[in-house]
Amino acid sequence: MVAMVRGQGYKPAKPRARAPGKPVAKRPAGPPAKLRARAEGKGLSPKIALYGASGAVLLALSLVLFTGNRLEMAGEGLKGAAAGSLANLGFAVTSLKIKGASPAATAAIAAASGISRNDPILSVDLEELRKRVEAVGWVEKAQVMRLLPNTLLVSVVERPPAAVWQANGVLRVIDRHGQVIPEASPSQYPQLPLVVGSGANDSGAEVLRLVSERQRLAERLEALVRVDDRRWDLRLKDGTIIQLPAVGEDSALIALDALDQKQRVLDLGLGRIDLRLPDMVVVRRRETPVSAEMAAGGA
Repeated sequence: MVAMVRGQGYKPAKPRARAPGKPVAKRPAGPPAKLRARAEGKGLSPKIALYGASGAVLLALSLVLFTGNRLEMAGEGLKGAAAGSLANLGFAVTSLKIKGASPAATAAIAAASGISRNDPILSVDLEELRKRVEAVGWVEKAQVMRLLPNTLLVSVVERPPAAVWQANGVLRVIDRHGQVIPEASPSQYPQLPLVVGSGANDSGAEVLRLVSERQRLAERLEALVRVDDRRWDLRLKDGTIIQLPAVGEDSALIALDALDQKQRVLDLGLGRIDLRLPDMVVVRRRETPVSAEMAAGGA
């Protein structure tokens, strides 16, 4: 039986004291503070953030350097982001160097390149740039390369002007192969000989080469005229006309060389030098009638 003391009532027993031990941690209501800071973009030290950004930039740079112009295989988004990030770090075009071109050609090449200042240098497609440069009439062939961090180098082999082609009243500058250089102005090359006739730019390339190999003749040449779409007349600056055969122009000019060495015929101001016969050079003085001709052996 439970003993009770009158007047004092019932007193419950005291709870046992908990044995000493580790305190019980309270469970927070939300996510841990450290995780919340990361989710909000906090908690990363500036040093760690800098290392992370540098690593991303170096990864992007490695992709560009080792994949060349095939960075698009890694994704256009990555390519644009990498190029933009690198441009902000100084990898942007501030210099376009053109090597091997004359001043006139340099301006045309720069315009055709399509490159603007501060373009991300690693986003420039070098192959497309080369094609644009080689589309310029001045350029025979081109090579392009990056000089990191900020320079594009364009090296070209230029087509030097060789003559001015006249056809249907229109003048065009051509190179030694007869190819038109559309960016060149004929008025800038009064010293160049004329090549006259429809299609004369293509068919006259070989004769131009033969003439250029003969300094005395080249210095005196004023025009190369296509006759009956089959042969050429060379018109000299002093009015002399040299008639070439339809075939064998090289042999005919060799005969002219021999005669000029002996008699300096290119200095005589003759009316006509006829080289159309394979075994004879016929010359006519300017002041004599047509019937009075003198012939000289073409030794």
